[in-house]
Amino acid sequence: MIKLDYYEVLEITRDADEQTLKSAYRKKAMQFHPDRNPGNVEAEEKFKLAAEAYGILSDPEKRRVYDRFGHEGLQGAGNGASYDPSAFTDFQDVFGDIFENFFGGGGGRSRNRVRRGEDLRFDLEISFEDSMHGKQVDIAVPHMDPCTVCDGTGAQKEDGLTTCSTCRGAGQVLYSQGFVQLRQTCQTCGGRGKLIRRACPECRGKGAVRKDRKLKVNIPAGVDTGTQMRLSGEGQSSQNGGPPGDLYVVIRVREHPLFERHENDLLCTIPVTVAQAALGCEIELNTFDGIETIKIPEGTQPGSRFRVRGRGVPRVNASGRGDLIVRIEVRIPEKLNKDQRKLFEQLRTSLPEDNQMREKGLFEKVRDYFM
Repeated sequence: MIKLDYYEVLEITRDADEQTLKSAYRKKAMQFHPDRNPGNVEAEEKFKLAAEAYGILSDPEKRRVYDRFGHEGLQGAGNGASYDPSAFTDFQDVFGDIFENFFGGGGGRSRNRVRRGEDLRFDLEISFEDSMHGKQVDIAVPHMDPCTVCDGTGAQKEDGLTTCSTCRGAGQVLYSQGFVQLRQTCQTCGGRGKLIRRACPECRGKGAVRKDRKLKVNIPAGVDTGTQMRLSGEGQSSQNGGPPGDLYVVIRVREHPLFERHENDLLCTIPVTVAQAALGCEIELNTFDGIETIKIPEGTQPGSRFRVRGRGVPRVNASGRGDLIVRIEVRIPEKLNKDQRKLFEQLRTSLPEDNQMREKGLFEKVRDYFM
């Protein structure tokens, strides 16, 4: 029987490096694994052949012999090329978490794999003024830190732990799945290899205790509701010596009674009298940068807007600021005394005829629209 070329089996070139070889084998093994192809004899044979090819090409000496003499050069002692089910568990560096997450098991190294701590979230509410100017804020973030009494084991130091009888302290159990032998995390002890006989009185067997960690957070000017600030390494501690997670501070800005934010612009509404709108005036507005004088020209109409450049919201992580937009609201007096009424009547009769005609034409348009 003629054997297929190992490089063709894995679909790689002869100069493929180690990482390319691993990736190709992983792809083939996942494609033809018996768990994905139950009862498929052809897939099972391709799976075996891929494992055989990888077993040869991943060994530098065997690969050198194969490249020079082909399959015939592997017939000597110690160079036999065939599928060995027990050798399948040695390929953990190829599959990584695939064994644990897909096949339901893991290799000997998965139990002690260093894992990063979890990320934490902290919601922080600040005032509108603080979002404009920026501020340093003190916060207290709850953490689950390893218990110092039991060193994170969850058990009393003296004879508080006992060896798991299921895995006999290995943290894993070996089982057969078809012709493949796989390792699975022990369900009795969760992979620890130990069981708690007497719980630690401080953490009550959890191995960690809650503590509030005090931090100083620098809030930059210009943040808005929903802004997230990442504090590297300030998250949850790792349970097995890995790096801690990160802390994400999520900002919520309280509303302001006068100013509204529209992206990087500030909008405020200023009420003026009819006389001020007609004759023009100057209004002093208290802004976040101090007193700002707003000039209202004569004949200003209700709803008119005036833009003050560079007096808006600072841009986060960038230079410059938005603008301050002032909207004019003309207040019509609801009640008039005798003198005020007389003055308004004189104003009405003294207005130019063309203004009256324009007003009349407007009223007629409104009347015609609703008729």
